[in-house]
Amino acid sequence: MALLVMSRQELGRLEILQQVIDRRVGVMAAAGLMGLSRRQASRLLKAYVQDGPAGLISKKRSRPSNRRYSDGFRAYVIEIVRANYHDFGPTLAAEKLAERHEITLSKETLRTWMIEAGLWQSRKERKKRVQQPRNRRECFGELIQIDGSLHWWFEDRSPRCSLLVFIDDATSRIVQLRFAPSESTFDYFHAAKAYVKQYGKPLAFYSDKHAIFRTQKAGQKTGNGMTQFGRALNELNIDIICANSPQAKGRVERANKTLQDRLVKELRLQGISTIEGANAFVPEFIETWNAKFAKPPHNELDLHRPLAPHETLDGAMCVKSERTVSNSLTLQYDKVLFILEPNEISAGLARKRVTVCDYPDGRLEIEYRGVNLAYRAFDKHRTVNRAKVVENKRLGETLGIIAAMQAERDEPRNVRSAPRRRGQGPNMFQVQV
Repeated sequence: MALLVMSRQELGRLEILQQVIDRRVGVMAAAGLMGLSRRQASRLLKAYVQDGPAGLISKKRSRPSNRRYSDGFRAYVIEIVRANYHDFGPTLAAEKLAERHEITLSKETLRTWMIEAGLWQSRKERKKRVQQPRNRRECFGELIQIDGSLHWWFEDRSPRCSLLVFIDDATSRIVQLRFAPSESTFDYFHAAKAYVKQYGKPLAFYSDKHAIFRTQKAGQKTGNGMTQFGRALNELNIDIICANSPQAKGRVERANKTLQDRLVKELRLQGISTIEGANAFVPEFIETWNAKFAKPPHNELDLHRPLAPHETLDGAMCVKSERTVSNSLTLQYDKVLFILEPNEISAGLARKRVTVCDYPDGRLEIEYRGVNLAYRAFDKHRTVNRAKVVENKRLGETLGIIAAMQAERDEPRNVRSAPRRRGQGPNMFQVQV
């Protein structure tokens, strides 16, 4: 029989539990003497009755300690994590260590090592993270923060819609407001055109990571990696910067909260319940807002620039797509087949690339090396509807679009309009007869 080695604490518990068995002490009194709860005391009593003194010995005594890992092994593991899994959580990193490096570690051990190496932050430390304030830019027009705020701007008088907000970083001055059914590329085209016409070109826009501003497909193999809005700004020599967090563009975020209070009440007092009426009212509201909230810039220099001679707002602020002309001088765009009118220019365009310019006001032009080509719409392709994946916050907007499309399909065929997009004018195609 193996020799039992018991600690002083375990020997003391043995003596107290023997007194409970001899009915000299109650379980509650024994629990108090041992400094345990009644449940723990009952568990130890049961183990003592079943296994004798061996039942009181801690089961952890036979388990290996974390201290069995040498400092060298620990440094080796941390180096692997730092080189390959620096942005992994401890659980996933532990799985990859076992899967790819044949290193088996508990996730809690690895968590402790990663925290001490600065590769991971505990939950408590993450909660302590604060956003340091950023100084304003020096000049008006240096950086314009833009954002869309989906809200019940007309309360229960009309459906929820979006407000596109352009605010100058240096002065907190609102430079453009535009109501729209939702955030769309065409609505940002409308707002940006109005802003540039009034003030000129800023150095840069500062936005979130919405798909309108930033390509979501990492490492895409086709295209130039720009969105249509980003391409339009690039043509006008305006940069766009995407913030890494909402706090980074705090000025426009805080303005949105204030607008959701003040502007909602102003629209109610003015009796405005439509997007058109609200857009007509916003110039007056902007003037009142800026008189109350705008700050003087640190530097009086205005960094807005005029359009260059070769730049045009209409030419830039549109959706541009390249298409290949077929041998029969046709091309497809947005499920519509177009035929180029035969002439000296179009006759030599078979198998060549042309540019389709889709304008916010509904016009559509087909260009080749800056020359507009005459065309006519031949047929609209019919396709079977497929189920769409929609974010929860966009569900209401999507249902509204579906209702409008169904109403359009219910119209007689001879009065149907051409396909339309969000934020675009009444007719997507300027069909030439």
